[in-house]
Amino acid sequence: MTDDFSESSSFYEKWFTQLNVESTGIEPIDDDEKTDPSLLNPTIVWFSANFVLSAYAIGALGPMVYGLNFGTSCLTVIFFNIIGCIPVGYFSVFGAKLGIRQMILSRYWMGNITGRFFSLINVIACVGWCVLNTICSAQLLNMVNSGTGHQLPLWAGCLVIICGTVIVSFFGYTAIHQFEKWSWIPNLAIFLVIIARLKLSGKWSNGDWTRGPTTAGNVLSFGCAVFGYSGAWATYASDYTVFMPRNTNSWKIAVVLSIGIYIPLCFVMMLGAACGMGGVNDPTWAKLYEKNSIGGLTYAVLVPDSVHGFGQFCCVVLALSTIANNLPNMYTVSLSVQALWSPLARIPRPCWTIAGNGAALAISILACYFFRSFLENFMNTIAYYGAIYIALGLCEHLVFRKSFRNYNIEDWKDNRKLPIGIAGTAAFIVAAFGVALGMCQTYWVGEIARRIGKDGGDIGFELGAAWGALTYVVIRPIELKYFGR
Repeated sequence: MTDDFSESSSFYEKWFTQLNVESTGIEPIDDDEKTDPSLLNPTIVWFSANFVLSAYAIGALGPMVYGLNFGTSCLTVIFFNIIGCIPVGYFSVFGAKLGIRQMILSRYWMGNITGRFFSLINVIACVGWCVLNTICSAQLLNMVNSGTGHQLPLWAGCLVIICGTVIVSFFGYTAIHQFEKWSWIPNLAIFLVIIARLKLSGKWSNGDWTRGPTTAGNVLSFGCAVFGYSGAWATYASDYTVFMPRNTNSWKIAVVLSIGIYIPLCFVMMLGAACGMGGVNDPTWAKLYEKNSIGGLTYAVLVPDSVHGFGQFCCVVLALSTIANNLPNMYTVSLSVQALWSPLARIPRPCWTIAGNGAALAISILACYFFRSFLENFMNTIAYYGAIYIALGLCEHLVFRKSFRNYNIEDWKDNRKLPIGIAGTAAFIVAAFGVALGMCQTYWVGEIARRIGKDGGDIGFELGAAWGALTYVVIRPIELKYFGR
């Protein structure tokens, strides 16, 4: 497959070229197209995408939902982000070495059919995360001008965020990079203001250190949320390094990109945990959090007694930061749709970007008013898929292929040469049972999870990854023996 999608699409192709829109889709990137040797470019994309309101909201869960003090929340953020960020950096190496998009790479790991199933899950995940991010920002925008009768409705807040997302993501990777290159700067300024305001408020405290099975269970559950946020990027990773030359040092890619994700996530999540402690200590802040989630809590920190509405201005800027996080979601969703079914790949990537943003807008508006809690629970479940994906991908590469030389790029759409997918399918099913036994959510607490402390402890992603990996390494040799692929 090339940029010439079909004769009938030549109009769109010419139009995209005139607008300087990236028209490449899921086809492998040739060496003559690998013209971006800078490690800074993908690093800054990941840095800015995680230096945002939604990561800050995850950090607040530690004190506000799981009852952890600030110190315990920070330690959980530090260690579980290590587990989540390293696979993202490692999978990024495949983009440079093979020039293959992440969901196409899945076909080499889990088999052609199973790989397409993972593409379907990734489409749902990309849109779902975009929706949740958008709702966070809509809630914050809704808090601006509280009590004046001139608040921005939740639906209008969703429209603002999605419109900003579609304008940038439509043009592709280059435009995304240019936006991400600078978007972290105003966000940093606002986060520094939050630190100052939190200090002046006197609401922050470290809280009491606790121990025992219940605390351990809450740490595991909060850690699952942290890992779910950072590890989920692994299913996007190679999409942002395919334009790097093949001779780029693999260690540099893995280390630099892992750090580029890890630093902003730790900083922003720990700041969210600090604000969460303010919510624990102040009933008014807690009530605002209950009313409008992270939007209400952020409003409580920034707005009261601010100078001439400066706090409200900060709320608006921070709400717009979500666009930086939505961009990778909407770029990757277009590639995942194309990887799902061959006829869909004939439709140019920018068209799928628009469709993905349209779906995210419709769902986010409905979710704001009708089923936000259901969507949050559903996306928590989807997050477990990232752990399974990482485990199966690492098993195939490290145990069976062992080298990038054992990937034939020309096989990327040849069903006769890609793995059958028996091992991948069996491993996924077994891993799902592990997740069910180990998860601890409001709608389901697994038999193993319920035994950890009074509130249960979420070890769903650990069990899912372990059971899936074990099943894969047992069945994959049998698949290779009888089918040879």
